[in-house]
Amino acid sequence: MRSSTTSSSAPERRRTGTVALLAGMLLAAAVGTLAISRLSAEEARVIPPPALDTSEPQPTEVAVLAGGCFWGVQGVFQHVDGVSSAVSGYAGGDKSTAVYETVGSGTTGHAESVRVTFDPRKISFGTILQIYFSVAHDPTELDRQGPDVGKQYRSAVFPASPEQAQITKAYIAQLNAARVFDQAIVTKIEPGRSFYPAEAYHQDFLTRHPRHPYIVINDLPKVENLKRIFPSRYRAEPVLVVGRAD
Repeated sequence: MRSSTTSSSAPERRRTGTVALLAGMLLAAAVGTLAISRLSAEEARVIPPPALDTSEPQPTEVAVLAGGCFWGVQGVFQHVDGVSSAVSGYAGGDKSTAVYETVGSGTTGHAESVRVTFDPRKISFGTILQIYFSVAHDPTELDRQGPDVGKQYRSAVFPASPEQAQITKAYIAQLNAARVFDQAIVTKIEPGRSFYPAEAYHQDFLTRHPRHPYIVINDLPKVENLKRIFPSRYRAEPVLVVGRAD
């Protein structure tokens, strides 16, 4: 059984990172040489939709996406119309190591990920990827996102089918060819990996802790960018895993 202090370890670890983040921002303001955009929420971009997309939609489809801390990625997709579930978890490693404290070592092969269940009759896998690359994270950052560093924060897609893998590969090539980003996309495509849900205290973290410093700096701007860039896809009421906290 998990100790009573475990549920506070994740917020405490990322709160420490936020303190360092704020210190860095103050230093940047003083010397004017540090790119603050790399310290705060990843910059959102308007990007074209994929040229290759799902051909025969099914009633339900699942996408597993990794893009840094799962709090923000989950929070974004919980506000996407057509998504019925977004669950934080781990993908890329074994079931035995799918535990937050162990994944945090960066040696398990896992990445903090989000399993997105959606209705492809309302939103396609390609549009899910468009939101993922545009506002959910920065796909050009290797083994990091914002203040979080390590392979557990890598950008990765865990395709549920050969078609998803093909669409993802083609879309990355399309975006790179168009030079949409200043640097090449480093997102990995990792098929054949299982997804394991994260601990309950990680679920719906953005909604339950909107004033948490990490959320305010890194994740709430992503939801605002979703609303701004994809207004027709934005849903004000998020679809939650365990419900709202009091």
